[in-house]
Order: sequence, then structure tokens, then C-alpha cells
Amino acid sequence: MNDRYSRQTIFPGIGKNGQEKLANSSIVIIGCGALGTVTATTLVRAGVGRVKIVDRDFIEYHNLQRQVIFDEEDIREQLPKAIAAERHLKKVNSTIDIKGVVADVNYTNIERLVSGVDLIIDGLDNLETRLLINDTALKLKIPWIYGGAISSYGMMMSVIPGKTPCLRCIGHNSSSHSLALTCDTAGVIAPAPFVVGSLQAIEAIKILIDSPDVNPDLLYINVWLGEITHLKINRRPNCPSCAGKYEYLDARFGTRATSLCGQNAVQVIRPESQGFSLPALANRLQSIGKVNYNDFMLTFFVDSKEMVVFPDGRAIIKNTTDESAARGLYAKYVGA
Repeated sequence: MNDRYSRQTIFPGIGKNGQEKLANSSIVIIGCGALGTVTATTLVRAGVGRVKIVDRDFIEYHNLQRQVIFDEEDIREQLPKAIAAERHLKKVNSTIDIKGVVADVNYTNIERLVSGVDLIIDGLDNLETRLLINDTALKLKIPWIYGGAISSYGMMMSVIPGKTPCLRCIGHNSSSHSLALTCDTAGVIAPAPFVVGSLQAIEAIKILIDSPDVNPDLLYINVWLGEITHLKINRRPNCPSCAGKYEYLDARFGTRATSLCGQNAVQVIRPESQGFSLPALANRLQSIGKVNYNDFMLTFFVDSKEMVVFPDGRAIIKNTTDESAARGLYAKYVGA
């Protein structure tokens, strides 16, 4: 073992044996925004042997406020986040295997993307894909670490299949909050994802080295008030995912996108949505772009796209035929 990890191996919780386990471990980080960049740089520096980073987006200037491994040159080169992350992190630690994958994670590809890894880390910004990770992790018996941050607060929880509650045990489904807040509508201060991502990283290390000290609770963090609250979560007797009913992985739930023939538009539908208030959505979006609405639909202009949203949760994204991009815009501005 060389000097690179000497300060880490003298920590009793890790030691040389733990460091060897990290070197032989493989992880996938799904989502490389604020959370993903924090966990990726921390675990690459810690010496995790194989790190795969999956993200579908490109870097924008507003990302630089909190996404710690990117810079202005990445934007000028129009690099996807996954590729920029791979480039930067290989300069940090050339002794490990780092791979960036540009992909939209969905029920058709997630099992392939996580195949063979020891741990999945959530760096996402939407609940729906987290529930897809939850189903996949339970089916394949791969531990995963949930994390989320918005405004000044965040949450983190480790899920170990067969031993701990899962994300759906909390009672989550993607229609629980039909107007889910996002960083684009509620904002976020950088210390919130920094703290949550750091907590995810230390839990990842503990899981990978088989430490008995893995945190069993859901942590709620408010960085503005300096609060960390431990919430005890119990396995829910009627949890579908724990019972082997993988409804998101089987595509029974989740956002569906369909290109509209000849219209240069994509229709996005959440089949399980119970609808929501157009005035409330307009109030959230008015500081971001031009919004018009009546009792029947809301029209929103952003990123050279026109979004038409209906009270039942359905939306039409105009000026694109890219179904993945349309789902991303829906998740970003409507919430999922």
C-alpha cells in the first residue's frame, strides 16, 4: 500500500484490510449533479477500485455553483457530465478504473448498467428514478444509498436488501407529491448537497468494507439551521418492493414519453398521477420563464422549448423529438 491512502488506513475504522476491500470494490453512481460529484470525488480519492458514473445531461453555468468537479472549460467544450467527470477524476486518481456513461437510466437499461457492482449510489434529482433504483437493487440484492438535497435541507438513507427498510417503506410513490419541488423551482444552496453527499460517501465506505457501523436511520439535514435528525424507519408490512413486486422496474409506474408523429413534440404521461393545481404550478414557474394558464392548460417557455401541461399531469413538450430530453424537462420543471 503506497502513501496515497496512508492517512486513511491509520484510521481504525478502515485500516489496511478495509483499504484492500475498497480497492476490490465496484460502484455505480447514478446522476452526476451536486450529490454525484461530491460522492464521486470522495470515493475516487478514497481508492474505490472501479467507479462507473452514469448521467444523461450536459454541464450548464448554473451547475458550477454546487457541482464540484466541473469548470467553465467543460461548458465551452460542451461536455456531458459523465465524460467531464471521468476526465477530471482520472487526473485525481489514475490507479483505479473510472468510466463515464452518457445514458438516460430507465427500466430498459438499469439492470445492465448496475450489473456486477457492489453498491449503487443515488446522485439523482427525481423520485421516480430513485424508486426504479430501489426496485432494481432489491431484485439484484445490491445495497444502495439514497440521497436528496434541495433548498437548505436534505436526506440520506442506506438500503441493504433483506436487512433494512427500502425507500418505498417510507410510503413513497412517484405521485405522492404531485408538485414535487426541484432545485430549478425551489433553489439549493451548495452546502446542502455537500453535506448529504459526504454522508453518502462515508456510508458507502462502511458498506464496502463490511463495517458494523452502517447507519440504520433516515437522516434529515438542515444546513441553514445546523440540524441533523435521525428518523427511525421500519420495514412496511405491505411494501410492494420488499414483497418482490417491482412495479417501477416492470414499467407499471413511471413517466412515459411518446413522440407525436409529424408534430416535433413529445407527450409525457405519468399514468399513476392524480393531477394537480395549475395555479400552484404557475406560481412555482413564473420566476424561471414565461407562464400562461387557464382552467384547462398551462403553457411554459424554457430552454427553447414550449411545455403545455394539463391538470391530469399530462404534458406536451414542443420543439423536440427527444423522448429522454422531454422526460428530463418534465422532471426538472413539473417534478416527478
